[in-house]
Amino acid sequence: MQNPNQIVFFDTTLRDGEQSPGCTMHLDEKLRMAHQLRDLGVDILEAGFAIASEGDFEAVETIAREVTGTRIASLARCKREDIDAAGRAIQAAKSNRIHTFLASSDLHLEYKLRISREQALDQTAESIRQALTYTDDVEFSTEDGTRTDPDFLVKMITVAVQAGATTINIPDTVGYTTPAEYEATFRMVRERVPGIENVILSTHCHDDLGMAVANTLAGIQGGARQVECAINGIGERAGNAALEEVAAALMVRRDKFPYANNIKLEQLYPTSQMLAQCISFGAAPNKAVVGANAFAHESGIHQHGMLANPLTYEIMTPSSVGAGSTNLVLGKHSGRRALADRLEKLGHSLTREQLDEVYHRFTELADRKKSIYDQDILGLLKAEKSPVAATT
Repeated sequence: MQNPNQIVFFDTTLRDGEQSPGCTMHLDEKLRMAHQLRDLGVDILEAGFAIASEGDFEAVETIAREVTGTRIASLARCKREDIDAAGRAIQAAKSNRIHTFLASSDLHLEYKLRISREQALDQTAESIRQALTYTDDVEFSTEDGTRTDPDFLVKMITVAVQAGATTINIPDTVGYTTPAEYEATFRMVRERVPGIENVILSTHCHDDLGMAVANTLAGIQGGARQVECAINGIGERAGNAALEEVAAALMVRRDKFPYANNIKLEQLYPTSQMLAQCISFGAAPNKAVVGANAFAHESGIHQHGMLANPLTYEIMTPSSVGAGSTNLVLGKHSGRRALADRLEKLGHSLTREQLDEVYHRFTELADRKKSIYDQDILGLLKAEKSPVAATT
């Protein structure tokens, strides 16, 4: 049984993440990312969907053979051929898992699968038993779990636990739920499912309403001890819960989430950058934790505070997530303090009167120019109105 004070990170960048348009990766890129995710400290690495294509099978099989130090998983529908493919693909891994899933909501059962609730329960039990012939670690997911009738959700999970599933995942497949609802779902399952204390409960949240990370953290509060995430939050539609955001939240708000985990935070930014090199886009500039602006400040008020004490406007240090150093960006919102600091770094110490004059010219330039570079600032010193000598 897992330590209740430990959060397990299940990374799905290479499976759910890769399903996002523009995120397809070739075998060498997936292998490179897999090694980096291992170095990041993820506990379970979902390497792909083995039945999806020959390429996906090869990727899962190669990662299972070559990447050690993390558990390698393959996704599989509750279908015999899927589970057989997943079982063969992960066979070489020293530590492996089959992650199988079946829809639980009436909407999906009626319109997508065209099966009854009873058929779904039979398929769940049969598929888990089949998966256990390949590995002793089987995860079962109730697809569209957050839009499922609560009584039937409890029934399906009970069947899965009795069949031998070791992890139960309740996905917010379409990003529909709210944090309070998601937390309550996990509490309900813990109260109503016999034997649930012997398995690990897991979150898997999508960001359609922008609440994937909030819902993930709520799931932890409800009793989940595995979180399924992706680097940079990539994934179907609006994406998955961003691993870097969940990990950073657990670090910064340890007062609310007093749990251990194996993520090496200083590897977050390098991992984000590697993913950007492998797919067709990087993180948005305003992306939390790993975006270009995550530790950048232009407002004069903020810059003044940062120079006085970084804790005024940063709740974590850039170096703690491997992002280098704080960037005080000079622009039309910047104040004298930040300009003086930049000039000092460039080797120029100004009197108050000189700074006032240079600052006046700086604001005029900033109103005309979107980006201010060091050479622009040095150019301001050369203006004839008030020559300023460099200090040595």
